[in-house]
Amino acid sequence: MKRSLTAAAVLAAAATAIATPGAATAVPEVAPELLAAMQRDLGLTADAALERLAAEADAAGAEQRLAAALPDAFGGAWFDASRNVLVVGVTDAARADAVRADGAVPQVVRHSARELDAVVDRLDAAKPPAGVTGWYVDVQRNTVTITTATGTAEAAEAFAARAGVADTTTVVESAEAPRPLYDVRGGDAYYPGNSRCSIGFSVQGGFVTAGHCGRVGTSTSGYNRVAQGTVRGSSFPGDDMGWVQVNSSWTPTGVVNRYNGGTVSVSGSSEAPVGASVCRSGSTTGWRCGTIQAKNQTVRYSQGAVYGLTRTSACAEGGDSGGSWLSGNQAQGVTSGGSGNCSWGGTTYFQPVNEILNRYGLRLITS
Repeated sequence: MKRSLTAAAVLAAAATAIATPGAATAVPEVAPELLAAMQRDLGLTADAALERLAAEADAAGAEQRLAAALPDAFGGAWFDASRNVLVVGVTDAARADAVRADGAVPQVVRHSARELDAVVDRLDAAKPPAGVTGWYVDVQRNTVTITTATGTAEAAEAFAARAGVADTTTVVESAEAPRPLYDVRGGDAYYPGNSRCSIGFSVQGGFVTAGHCGRVGTSTSGYNRVAQGTVRGSSFPGDDMGWVQVNSSWTPTGVVNRYNGGTVSVSGSSEAPVGASVCRSGSTTGWRCGTIQAKNQTVRYSQGAVYGLTRTSACAEGGDSGGSWLSGNQAQGVTSGGSGNCSWGGTTYFQPVNEILNRYGLRLITS
């Protein structure tokens, strides 16, 4: 299955399906970003990345065909990147020729893919001890690998024995602690304590927001109520600015939620002039637009005066506080407060984002 192709040849093949029996899968369109990432993360040249993509496309088709043709003898398959070939496990050496005929390399194994999948089903139905972090079919080792915390292998082995699959499993201790990962997006809800506010913009290590949303030390949770971070900077009144440092479950991203199923990329923070259009995102009223009416506005809230805000004609409501303001793809600020609502309109003020970045020494995340 190994093919010697130039970059031009692979790109030419990308437009059409490969019709030969050993390469029935079309090579996908190759985005420049994908090639760049493969070169960066896999240590490949552009030509090597394209050659690998072509071989992987062939391998995907061969795996499907052989799994169907060898249902009882099929022991799983894996792509060998060192040779750009598909290796296929077979429980019956007599079926090796069928694998070779499809351009793959056979390897005789003890357990079929069906057997290993059945082991996973048995484990899924059992109750694991606290240290066990997961299990998976390891086709290259022809086993089901159970991962467990350091020092808990014995308990994991006992778990496999109780499930009746000790002879088809391998226990591996690992310091990894799997956790869900969530994106930080401008305009999304977050909860400082029991109240709700909106994220302004992602910065290195967290996000900026309104200062009145929480004092320093306040713990926050995300839109999904999962623990998110801690308020590290907060100023209100006088200013209305703050920032939250997020934990490792959350990844700051340079986008703002448009509340229509899409996002807007943030490219910088160049300040727009008076009269320019401006749009804001918030967790109560979503995406709303207006114009910049004035700058350096002093607003006297009941809690005290806030200086240097920007005045706009866009509407907002409670819970939108802290949310993103954009002019085009340029970050402008975070929602402070205002008057009116999104039923009949009103005036809304934002704290300029560059002042927040400068105050706390933060770096804006851009797309």
